[in-house]
Amino acid sequence: MATRLALCSFLFLCLAFLAARAASDFVDENPLQLVTDQVHDLELTIRRTLGSGRRVFAFARFAQRYGKKYNSVAEIKKRFGIFVESLELIYSVNRKPLPYTLGINQFADMSWDEFQAHRLGASQNCSAAARTNHRLREVVIPETKDWREDGIVSPVKAQGHCGSCWTFSATGALEAAYTQATGKEILLSEQQLVDCAFGFDNNGCRGGLPSHAFEYIKYNGGLDTEESYPYTASNGICRFKPEHVGIKVHASVNITEGDEEELKYAVGVVRPVSIAFQVIPEFRLYKGGVFTSTTCRNGPMDVNHAVLAVGYGVEKGVPYWIVKNSWGKEWGLDGYFKIEMGKNMCGVATCSSYPTINV
Repeated sequence: MATRLALCSFLFLCLAFLAARAASDFVDENPLQLVTDQVHDLELTIRRTLGSGRRVFAFARFAQRYGKKYNSVAEIKKRFGIFVESLELIYSVNRKPLPYTLGINQFADMSWDEFQAHRLGASQNCSAAARTNHRLREVVIPETKDWREDGIVSPVKAQGHCGSCWTFSATGALEAAYTQATGKEILLSEQQLVDCAFGFDNNGCRGGLPSHAFEYIKYNGGLDTEESYPYTASNGICRFKPEHVGIKVHASVNITEGDEEELKYAVGVVRPVSIAFQVIPEFRLYKGGVFTSTTCRNGPMDVNHAVLAVGYGVEKGVPYWIVKNSWGKEWGLDGYFKIEMGKNMCGVATCSSYPTINV
């Protein structure tokens, strides 16, 4: 009898061990299970904190979709309040007969002050662009143009919590120039510009100008590849290595300040062009259509975000620029937006430049 009991105990322990091992293997092999549990916990916490209702449910879904992490009840309440303000702004704008719409995106729980601090650069003086060195030729400018169709526009990137938009605008222009000249793709280092280009009137995560980035690269002897000098979304110590240079700049070409016809020539005939414009609060929630505004400004000290004009077209009779942003593919039109052409809308033609490169 004692032998049987000992045997049964041994078998029970073995089965328990195997069951625990199987459960462990299931968790290890199914990380989605852990993620699902964490998301479910977040939803429960939000509902326990905020109660029920359509807006609470929408906020819970938003937090789940964008992988939000809130560390306290106070933060949940704060983010929910901002989220509700975003919803009200979206409803208010979308009720108007405008050529664009707003929608919930990853920035819907971020206040305008936070957004400015983490996604936009400080206003930069673009007046240097008034001294143009762009040369026009007698050519027919295409009625519409989209350089993505030519295969020279690199993928949309995400700048993260760093006002380094100017570096992404610059690398986007350089990557397009390199592919156009060589037929080969390349990804270049934004982080080198953040860390190393301070001597050219740039300020890392606090903003800068693509034209100044081009000048820095020219006099520095080149820009490293993204692989050799990866992005960290924070200011760091300069680690440039000449042996990792991916591209060299011959010159920076400035477009006449405010001249959209000259900008159209450059975008239509030459290649994608770095531009800057003024982002206003509702723009961060842009979803689609042709963005336009009666409140944004277009002076050389008003622009606060650098991007890349990759083409232009017409939608429902409204001419527009096609612009590549640096807020990730989930924002806007797969990372792009359209903005009205012909009025220097929000200063899109105020601070424009493109590089020429040494191949």
